[in-house]
Amino acid sequence: MMAAVLHGREDLKIQKVEIPKVGAEDLLVRVKVALTCGTDFKVWKQGYHAKMIVPPAIFGHELAGVVVEAGEAVRDKYPLGMRVVAANSAPCNECFFCRKDKANLCEDLVFNNGAYAEYALIPARIVRENLVEIPSHLDFMGAALVEPLACVLRAVQETGVEAGDTAVVIGCGPIGLQFIRVLSSRGARVIAIGKRSSQIKAAERLGASASCDISQASDVVAAVRNLTHRRLGADAVIEAVGSAATWQWALQMVRCGGTVNLFGGCPRGTKVEFEASALHYSEITIKSSFHHTPRFIREAMDLIASGNVGARDFVTGEVTLNDLPQVFEHMKNRNGQLKVAVKP
Repeated sequence: MMAAVLHGREDLKIQKVEIPKVGAEDLLVRVKVALTCGTDFKVWKQGYHAKMIVPPAIFGHELAGVVVEAGEAVRDKYPLGMRVVAANSAPCNECFFCRKDKANLCEDLVFNNGAYAEYALIPARIVRENLVEIPSHLDFMGAALVEPLACVLRAVQETGVEAGDTAVVIGCGPIGLQFIRVLSSRGARVIAIGKRSSQIKAAERLGASASCDISQASDVVAAVRNLTHRRLGADAVIEAVGSAATWQWALQMVRCGGTVNLFGGCPRGTKVEFEASALHYSEITIKSSFHHTPRFIREAMDLIASGNVGARDFVTGEVTLNDLPQVFEHMKNRNGQLKVAVKP
């Protein structure tokens, strides 16, 4: 089969590899759609991911497809032709963190890559814990959005935003826009922060009631606080960029007693300074939401299947597998493109 293999830093090759062998509880899926994402772009730039991928390895982790082979122990449950989405990980359900209802922090979290290929092996634990059937009315592109949306849904719950709250979302990339869509649909007043007019237009289309284009604002923090009640700041701020500057903005935009979710991961080694007295005397809560759990994979599927969230709002292009290396090169230019659907 043909697959995109990551060999190192910015070194992605489309090459012929063996079709994976299926174990007794594994599935082999014919990939119909795989989606690009910011995490894959970061991994491509640095050439590896300490937890998820060690090169050379088949790349990609957001996929939807069709079962073409099932191990002998699961054949009855997963017939050939079943349309499925597989998450990129599964917890053990036995370790300290799993027992504390923090399966996303599982000490033995099994990760899986291989979406950018004609076929993908879904290992037994993911089949058991984190694979869901695609409803008959839903297309593959919509279904492939499940994994990133699950991360967003978990973060929204962790942040505790309620109907009527004012929530700031810093960053209008694919993840930021999903936050905007989910929060606005739940009755929050969303202020979107982006860096180009196309991002602002997308944010407003997805439910943002106010926005700030950082290319037009001399003081972004002041501009955002001016959009809040009595300039007190937002009830919640979700940072979906991953930089020291935007982490600092988040703490400066939230009101006393508010909550900040530092969702965007900064590069390893990044140091961020905060004013200690502002945190303490303002009783600001700081959270960071990482990854997803089986519960939110299923909630994401239900939300997409209901039509509340649609892939067409976030997918801005379609390519073949052979085009994928050029797509990542193109992403370096920060051209405002959102997610790209890869059809092997």
